[in-house]
Amino acid sequence: MLNPSKLFENFKNTILTKYGPNPAKMLIYTGVLGWFLSSAAQVVAIAVNDKIPKEQKMFLIPQEIGDGAINVVSFFLVTTAIKNFASRLVSSGKLASPKIRQYLTDSGINIKTKKGWKVLPNFDFSKFDIKNMTNFDLIKDEYNSFKNGIDVIAMTAGSILSCNIITPILRNKYAAKRQQKTLAEMNKVNMDRMQYPRGISMDTYRNQAALKYSGSPLKI
Repeated sequence: MLNPSKLFENFKNTILTKYGPNPAKMLIYTGVLGWFLSSAAQVVAIAVNDKIPKEQKMFLIPQEIGDGAINVVSFFLVTTAIKNFASRLVSSGKLASPKIRQYLTDSGINIKTKKGWKVLPNFDFSKFDIKNMTNFDLIKDEYNSFKNGIDVIAMTAGSILSCNIITPILRNKYAAKRQQKTLAEMNKVNMDRMQYPRGISMDTYRNQAALKYSGSPLKI
């Protein structure tokens, strides 16, 4: 029989091994998981609610699934894009701590002047990566610590941007379109179920009237 404490220990070691060097990635994935579980809970709540008619559930459940998909995808794409952009700034040396800049200076990448740090002319940052330098071990600890901090800050900024601005805008647009479609479908269902009164012709009316009063004297 599996030991629960052993399972938890293995799970913890796996998380630390995979995400320890990159805490921002772990925060992104846990954020995505949180959005997914929240959306799933909303769908289940609607499905098991006996007070909501079955017809409404047919429209509400797909709408909640759509909202959840927007939440998850928007959060993941925005936070990942901003985090990757910040990571590239650090790996290229465009964004660096004083120690990293001094390291780049000592390596002949940039020089320090009275006006600040100056990159050597004609230097292509687009293909440069500090980790690929032959003496990277000299600055590895400083680089990893600085990069992880920048990644977490970028991830936090991306999550704020996604959750408070981008996601609500996309969700509102989707909800508006979904609401129009839902109302149209519900109206169609109601119209299909409606029973129209049958009309009668003038000849039918005369015949029914004649049958009603035939053989019976009129009373005044």
